[in-house]
Amino acid sequence: MSDYFNLSYIPERLALVQGDDMATIFEGRRHTWREFQNRVTRLAGGFMACGVERQDFVAVLAENSDRFLELYFTPAWVGAVLTPLNTRWSYGEILYSLQDSGAKALFFDDSFRDIARKLKENGDHAIEIFIYMGEEDCPDWALDYEQLVRDHDPVVQVRTKGHDMAVLMYTGGTTGTPKGVMLSHRGIWASIMSASHDMGCRKDDIYLHAAPMFHAGDFGVSMAMVIAGATQVMIRRFSVDGVLEAISGQHVTTTLLVPTMVKMLLAEEKTKVADISSLRQLIYGASPMPEGLLIKCMAQLTGVDLVQVYGQTELSPLATVLPASDHTAGNKRLRSAGRSSLCVSLRIEDAEGNILPTGEVGQVVVHGPHVMLGYWNKPEITAQTLKEGWVHTGDAGYLDTDGYLYLVDRLKDMIITGAENV
Repeated sequence: MSDYFNLSYIPERLALVQGDDMATIFEGRRHTWREFQNRVTRLAGGFMACGVERQDFVAVLAENSDRFLELYFTPAWVGAVLTPLNTRWSYGEILYSLQDSGAKALFFDDSFRDIARKLKENGDHAIEIFIYMGEEDCPDWALDYEQLVRDHDPVVQVRTKGHDMAVLMYTGGTTGTPKGVMLSHRGIWASIMSASHDMGCRKDDIYLHAAPMFHAGDFGVSMAMVIAGATQVMIRRFSVDGVLEAISGQHVTTTLLVPTMVKMLLAEEKTKVADISSLRQLIYGASPMPEGLLIKCMAQLTGVDLVQVYGQTELSPLATVLPASDHTAGNKRLRSAGRSSLCVSLRIEDAEGNILPTGEVGQVVVHGPHVMLGYWNKPEITAQTLKEGWVHTGDAGYLDTDGYLYLVDRLKDMIITGAENV
């Protein structure tokens, strides 16, 4: 790969090769890829006018929307770093992440107007710029997202290198403060290229953002869809009604759901009668799917290909994929997390770092161009987790003779809720 590298090459190319194709659909708003790219570059002009510079942190505290997808790329265009914030965090956790990152700008929507105002009044952080990205009137203490797009001309892309940080994504455990995971332009590119190949993403796909867009799971899967040229449909937050309406109304072909969402979807009688005939693929991940639920899903969603993805934020985020071809009734591999993705090297180690043979349980460790740069401001934890380029995941598992990974436990005591680890 070239030494110069930037994630925002993706919409730039899509605008060139399929500019008239639909890029985003959100609550009545529609933009083609050409329009999407134009908005990204104009917003980037607004960034520069506000003083956002190379390697500044740009935080986003918002529910799903088409504007959130634009913010996947706009910071990269000016060489800044996207910092999506967990919408389930307490005020204290949000403040900590802003202080830890030193974010210069904060984008917020209607759901977080009060928190943004409190942050503005608090002042115990480095935020200089508050940008409102909601649907109502912009508060007088913030800049308006759409006005930034309207009032600025497109700007030339800032040249970045592959190892430059593109995203700072916070993840946390049951103890301690959230950790900022540093992801590079090249690492994310390698991960989403692999995911796009392994999941069979297509140009004619219509992908539904049902999981939260701040989370590594939806970020990784949706970026894999974007790189294939797929249309992106957003609902603000997960609900059974919202998912079913989006599938039938926008002819959605694929989406990512966590097992708790799948369980809720299958439990509703309305799912049995809804028109979901356009759905060709259901991707699931973030936590293991109970075997009974998986069998029920296969039986109820006939004609829909199931694909499992396993990974973590530190891996940008993909490690393994269990493809649709392995989702057959009675297949013992239904209990596995699949095989390593295209750019991934994976092995099992014991507590001393020795590589274990097939069938023996140990820690899952992962290597490849997609692994994180490290944890922001946490060199000791980085040294414990990232050793000679290998990420020690904290998950226990084993490999079978065909290279399928079976997860048996977590070495780190984590709780799964919704679509994230907390």
